[in-house]
Amino acid sequence: MSIENTTSNFIRNIVAEDLETGKHKEIITRFPPEPNGYLHVGHAKSIILNFGLADEFNGKTNLRFDDTNPVKEDTEYVQSIKEDVKWLGFDWDNLYFASDYFDEMYNRAILLIKKGKAYVCDLSAEQMKDYRGTLTAPGKESPHCQRSIEENLDLFERMKNGEFKDGEKVLRAKIDMTSANMNMRDPIIYRISHATHHNTGDKWCIYPMYDFAHPLEDAIEGITHSVCTLEFEAHRPLYDWFVKECEMTSVPRQIEFARLNMTNTVMSKRKLKLLVDEGIVDGWDDPRMPTIAGLRRRGYTPEAIRNFCREIGVAKGDSTVDSQMLDFFLREDLQPKTVLAMAVLKPLKLVITNYPEDQTEMVEVENNAKNEEAGTRLVPFSRELYIEQEDFMEEPIKKYFRLFPANEVRLKGAYFVKCTDVVKDEKGNVIEVHCTYDPETKSGSGFTGRKVKATIHWVDAQTATPAHFRLFEPLILDDAPENEGKHFLEQINPHSLEVLEGFIENVAFKDAKPLDKFQFVRNGFFTVDSKYTTSEKFVFNRIVSLKSSFKL
Repeated sequence: MSIENTTSNFIRNIVAEDLETGKHKEIITRFPPEPNGYLHVGHAKSIILNFGLADEFNGKTNLRFDDTNPVKEDTEYVQSIKEDVKWLGFDWDNLYFASDYFDEMYNRAILLIKKGKAYVCDLSAEQMKDYRGTLTAPGKESPHCQRSIEENLDLFERMKNGEFKDGEKVLRAKIDMTSANMNMRDPIIYRISHATHHNTGDKWCIYPMYDFAHPLEDAIEGITHSVCTLEFEAHRPLYDWFVKECEMTSVPRQIEFARLNMTNTVMSKRKLKLLVDEGIVDGWDDPRMPTIAGLRRRGYTPEAIRNFCREIGVAKGDSTVDSQMLDFFLREDLQPKTVLAMAVLKPLKLVITNYPEDQTEMVEVENNAKNEEAGTRLVPFSRELYIEQEDFMEEPIKKYFRLFPANEVRLKGAYFVKCTDVVKDEKGNVIEVHCTYDPETKSGSGFTGRKVKATIHWVDAQTATPAHFRLFEPLILDDAPENEGKHFLEQINPHSLEVLEGFIENVAFKDAKPLDKFQFVRNGFFTVDSKYTTSEKFVFNRIVSLKSSFKL
């Protein structure tokens, strides 16, 4: 797809200049997720940026799975990532796996050893941490850094052949243990892991570290601009060192930008996985999750997410975006597209006592209040209806204009009704409202005899379809959920999900399919849930409320 509403940013300016000066004839970007979880909305920003740049400048984008850690990766995540990228509206030019390059990476590691730039180290993780030093104190060299090239080659081959246990030895780059940049203090290149890999099986028992693998992958693929988030800025000297010392022909340029932070939203796959593993949510696609799968099931649209990401732009400094901004773009996208339907979430029976008991008529209602081209439909209307509990109050508060004893309201698309009586249960709760209707007041009849101050929606009790409605609040209570000062699970909202049982009209929903979207009169935008809806039961997720105080 083509990038929409292109706006300038510092990365785009770099790309444009590189093309204008002839540094590159074609730009090649990449989106390189690790398949160890589902993508979230933060990844959407990176997807839109990388694919969007390539689309705008007629370049290419690779989808590459950085699968260098077999313990955490799975084909389930690979498939979900592919689906998410396509759902957002993008397609890759090439599909690669980091594991496709394991032989090449091994050979480049051999090259580093032969150049005296890498060595096998026997220090434990704790010892290595002690040797590394601090931000204010230099590190000290490993006692193994002076091993001969021949010994290192032999030990590294034996590592590959499986002669050592996990953690017994590692291969480290030999750079500078006194560097002010901690990443340059002889980082690990390879570690031992006797684990089956989802792509290469049991071929390997040593695996490259991300900081070593990633620059080589970019160089092998001819990536021109390696766009990543700010936490990798301090890794850039190491990125460049590996490209140079491994004698890669292609030299990519790493550029960092600020990651997406949102209020009441966690952008950590580790924490999101914890929510899944602890059963706090019902999977990676739970509608309360900020995963792309969760947003899709919740009813968010790819157009809204793309517009949101382009509006927040690309910056060099970190900031936090109000999550309501995404909802703003969602409403903007849903409003002209969705059918305006009638559903009652908390039903209260309404009986029109002077309406013929055996009569049903069809009344006309609009399909979209703000889009006349959407047309109208006919829905059944009879003596017994369901209305929302909140649309009746036996003792009305000040400025309450909906239904109460002796008050008259309009039933949407139908008649004026006046409350005459109520029926209560043993506890004194109103379970049924009795009204009379005025047959002269039918909508569209031109009646002008009097006016009412409120119109309420309803569904016909005789033909209504039972349904479950899932209403959501933010899963995370804290506006700054990435703050490590508080334990993550202490920030969980215990009231993030409310399930209601009510009714929907039988016309607007007769052909509804999972993920179809509707605007429920006064109740918000909803979608048919793709996990729990069956042929016997409709389940709806509220996507977003109708209104918000947020403004751009």
